[in-house]
Amino acid sequence: MRIWHRRVWQLSLPIMLSNASTPLLGMVDTAVVGHLDSAHYLGAVAVGSMIFSLLFWGFGFLRMGTTGMTAQSLGAGDYDETVAHLARAVLLAMGIGLLLICLQIPLSRIAFTLTDSSEAVTTEGMRYFQARIWGAPATLLNYCLMGWFLAMNRTRYVLALQLTLNGANILFDLIFVVGLSYTADGVGYASVIAECVAAGIGLILVRRLIQQQTGRLSRAAVLNTAALKRLLAVNADIMIRTLCLQVGFLWFTAQGSQISDLTLAANAILLQFQTFTSFALDGFAYTAESLTGQAKGARSRRQFDIAVIVSSLWAGIFSLIFALSYLAFGPAIIGLLTDLQHVRDHAALYLPYVILLPIISVASFQLDGVFIGATETRALRNAMVVSLAAFLACGYLLMPVMGNHGLWISFTLFMAMRAITLGIAYPRLRLSIPTTESGQSG
Repeated sequence: MRIWHRRVWQLSLPIMLSNASTPLLGMVDTAVVGHLDSAHYLGAVAVGSMIFSLLFWGFGFLRMGTTGMTAQSLGAGDYDETVAHLARAVLLAMGIGLLLICLQIPLSRIAFTLTDSSEAVTTEGMRYFQARIWGAPATLLNYCLMGWFLAMNRTRYVLALQLTLNGANILFDLIFVVGLSYTADGVGYASVIAECVAAGIGLILVRRLIQQQTGRLSRAAVLNTAALKRLLAVNADIMIRTLCLQVGFLWFTAQGSQISDLTLAANAILLQFQTFTSFALDGFAYTAESLTGQAKGARSRRQFDIAVIVSSLWAGIFSLIFALSYLAFGPAIIGLLTDLQHVRDHAALYLPYVILLPIISVASFQLDGVFIGATETRALRNAMVVSLAAFLACGYLLMPVMGNHGLWISFTLFMAMRAITLGIAYPRLRLSIPTTESGQSG
């Protein structure tokens, strides 16, 4: 069992470090544009970044689907199929990326109309959008590469890719904006080049790993009709699941804004706690994806059980640490995030929900990872649809009488329902994995 604890940490720690490096990029973008001579440049990058975050988040299935299917093939010892899974995902990513480029004009108009930004912010934001959209194929390719490396037990490659991406982005931010006097479009071009640099390095690492694993790329295997149908079915389920999750977070933000600007600001600060928690807990959830997928491919319920237990144990320990940290230092953390006393006071009213959320959320994060690794995506999709419906229904019932407390209770229920619905489906998933071991995970 000690070997499994070490294995979980070897896989999880690079993911945590990779996630921890991500906020640095946003800080540099803000700092670079924030030193220009007008606030609308900063607003343009903020709005544009939000649009791309939502847009690309919707295609997160490229990472998750690649991880689950590749991990299963690795567990079964089918190295040729691990290569084929990546090739299929890359073809899909390139197709989606090129489609986004072709649709950039209507997409940008719709997006900025929905944001209802000022004319100056919209004009500059469109320049940012029209620059950054050219990086869509590389961005989606990197999703596939990161998912594949995760499945292949190479989370250090994921960390290297993320650090390369962030470092290159920061470098080209400085070159375009500070050195060449570009504005928001310079930040967009910096992102495009950084994504391409990371993708290039990622492909070099893929080639090296394929040679080590003696996997071969077969055109017939890549274009296998049954495999392509499975790819599309799995990714469609995950996309619906992700869109439901997006709707939940967007609805939460929108409802807070309808209460008051003060509530919107307080909720935005408190959601940073949840984001920070997910940075750490995602490390264990991603590890669960890889290890449970390999166990399913190896047809070993014993490996599956150990992977779930050990990764969930460490995730649970960390969730408790976060909850206790927020209990002890929550007001101080809020103080670091805003200087406005009335916002601090208002956020403190809802801090108890944030303290509870790590403990409540951890089960949903882990079960997400388990079901993604096992590619039981239909259950994953259905669970999220039910959870979102419960969230919205609870919100509509409680908010008229409890205000923002009702909104936070509903959000907490949303996280709990994700765990409950997947927990109900978990025994069936576990029993579907054979008890006899006919393979060995890589």
